Amino acid sequence: MANLILVRHGESLWNKKGLWTGLTDIGLSPKGKEEARGAGQKLKSFSIDLAYISVLLRAKQTLDEIKAVLDLHLPTFESAALNERDYGIFTGKNKWEIQKEVGDEEFQKIRRGWNVAIQNGESLKNVYNRSVPYYTTEILPKLKSGKNVLIVAHGNSLRALVKYLENLSDNEVENLEIATGEIYIYNISDKGGIISKEIK
Repeated sequence: MANLILVRHGESLWNKKGLWTGLTDIGLSPKGKEEARGAGQKLKSFSIDLAYISVLLRAKQTLDEIKAVLDLHLPTFESAALNERDYGIFTGKNKWEIQKEVGDEEFQKIRRGWNVAIQNGESLKNVYNRSVPYYTTEILPKLKSGKNVLIVAHGNSLRALVKYLENLSDNEVENLEIATGEIYIYNISDKGGIISKEIK
């Protein structure tokens, strides 16, 4: 058995402003660094062998804060497969202004819909199709071998992974929200199945 620990990065400077960040490489806000350190504190009782992160700064900074709290030096692997969703034409725009423009129903589709295309961007389904194969080929074998794995990534790449791990329906994943700094911990069997789940 092994633990799979999913952590969404702490609040970024653009999260704070309500801007769609996507692939824009924005760092953490002071609150975000505090959230990351808080995640580290919550993980003090857990053993971690390996870390996987996206290539984006906010994920790297979150992992750095967690490692500092835990006084850990982890083998760390970066992959664009774990990057945030590309928000295309909405990147850098204020979410709440867009919500006023398009209305609540359309806004929810854009923000959380499973297979809603964004011009010059990605749907959550697109994110699933790059993050889940990376998980099954690169990360799952480590878990099956008994390694405890930490993944620090983004709201949408983690939502995609949770959809896969928990076999959520398209409708269920549309209602899934993972807060900045939030932690999902799965106990994984040596066959790769979920034994238990905890949210911190």
